[in-house]
Formats: sequence, structure tokens, C-alpha cells
Amino acid sequence: MPNTIEKLQLIINQLLDSNSKENISSLQASSNLRDEIGLDSFDLAGLTVRIKWEFGVDVFDSVIVSTVGEIVKK
Repeated sequence: MPNTIEKLQLIINQLLDSNSKENISSLQASSNLRDEIGLDSFDLAGLTVRIKWEFGVDVFDSVIVSTVGEIVKK
């Protein structure tokens, strides 16, 4: 069974695929969503919806998260 970071990588790669962007081969807690992964505002909105659907958590409810680790903490 995949851990949380592996699930996030799957979700992020699905978002990247749907926007014709290159998939990521690995994901670390320190990975920056914008600078390292290349997500834009549209991608982040999609990520928010997917995380809410998959995990039942709104990761952007009170603060802006910028790394994978910040998502995992929520």
C-alpha cells in the first residue's frame, strides 16, 4: 500500500499529465510545489480538490503551503 508521499506523487503526476507537463520521478517532503515540481496556480487548485477528495483535508484552508511536507503535516 502506498504511503502518503507516494499517493501525492500519483496525484501530482496525474495533474501534470492532464496539463501536458513532464511527470516527476521522485517526491520528497522538501519538494517545493512551484519551484521544483512546476505547479502553477491552476495546478494547485486542482491539487487542492484532489487532496480533499482523497484524504478529506483542505490543505489550503488557513495557510498557503509550498512544500510536500507541509501537505503531509495537514
